[in-house]
Amino acid sequence: MADTNLMPIAGQIDPVPTARDITPREDGRVDLIGLPPTRIRELFEEAGLDTRQAKLRSKQVYHWLYHRGVSEFEDMTDISKTMRPWLTERFVIGRPHVVEAQHSTDGTRKWLLQTDDGHDYEMVFIPDADRGTLCVSSQVGCTLNCTFCHTGTMRLVRNLTPGEIVGQVMLARDALGEWPKGKMDFAEDEDEAEYRADSRLLTNIVMMGMGEPLYNFDNVRDALLLVMDSAGLALSKRRITLSTSGVIPMMERCGAEIGVNLAVSLHAVNKDVRDEIVPLNRKYGLEELLQACADYPGATNARRITFEYVMLKDKNDSDEDAHELVRLLKQFNLPAKVNLIPFNPWPGANYECSDPDRIRSFSNIVFEGGISAPVRTPRGRDIDAACGQLKTAAEKKSRAQMDREAAAAAEAEAASE
Repeated sequence: MADTNLMPIAGQIDPVPTARDITPREDGRVDLIGLPPTRIRELFEEAGLDTRQAKLRSKQVYHWLYHRGVSEFEDMTDISKTMRPWLTERFVIGRPHVVEAQHSTDGTRKWLLQTDDGHDYEMVFIPDADRGTLCVSSQVGCTLNCTFCHTGTMRLVRNLTPGEIVGQVMLARDALGEWPKGKMDFAEDEDEAEYRADSRLLTNIVMMGMGEPLYNFDNVRDALLLVMDSAGLALSKRRITLSTSGVIPMMERCGAEIGVNLAVSLHAVNKDVRDEIVPLNRKYGLEELLQACADYPGATNARRITFEYVMLKDKNDSDEDAHELVRLLKQFNLPAKVNLIPFNPWPGANYECSDPDRIRSFSNIVFEGGISAPVRTPRGRDIDAACGQLKTAAEKKSRAQMDREAAAAAEAEAASE
């Protein structure tokens, strides 16, 4: 049965994080995904291996987890056959449980996932001509209540663990068939040229899924360090973007301890409108936020801060708003890019999307002010995967209905073989 205790809702205070690095499993085994090599070694020692054996086995296992993407100890061919059952009895190589997978007509893919303690969350993969971006969730639900965002209508249940965050990347690589091919047996003198990752589809990660990443800072940091580790998933920090609504106290730590690109959900250029759209503004004001952006470690013209700006009809889309946006970004001398996001409607929303002509006018003014302001093409709208639309399908369909749909899909696939 799912643990349904809710985390405290933030309001004008920060939510209390859940201090755990592993979600307990009913079978008592420990999931190794999301743990650094030192933690894996500690667990092996606690399970009975001596220090030398634990060090060797943890290095081998870590290599297989993140370079080959194996999900069974039996596939770790350089570990002795007698050792593999010992590992299987005590540990597991986890992946998020897939409740439902959807494929948009534009190629966007969305997965409804479930944790070991029964909570649902979502991730999205967006393919483009020159890149493939995975939109990763950091929390089950959200505490910020941004009024344009469907996820904001959910209550915050809990933070995702490092394993549940990294697991989304692992699952995407599974689904896309993107684990390196060729010789992968672990050895000190291994020839790196023996294996490769051809035609990689997943090139970028954005922490823009469900939740506010900086309210789950430690777990997000630990997960991204594994993703960026040259001995781990080895994705460059320049290809990772973390999006925040403006949790100012954690922004400097994000730059210093993670060092990824920063995106800020701005969405308005004056206090009253931003207080409505992004209620966190009542705690951390607009000018304070922009100063924190100016102080963000590593922000340069080569690594600009992205400001997300959802286009809401007659709310934040006037020419005056565009001119004020340019003025603010120049006042703080920010190396900036503005992403203009046409509002993605959802049932019960109190807003409409700005007219196309209005969006073009807004974009032109910002461009003329010397700041890049492309209009984001909405993706995955037909499967509720577009920006601001993530809200677990478990709230729209009964579990029995999803089980019936999964069974029907399996039968159809079997019949076609």
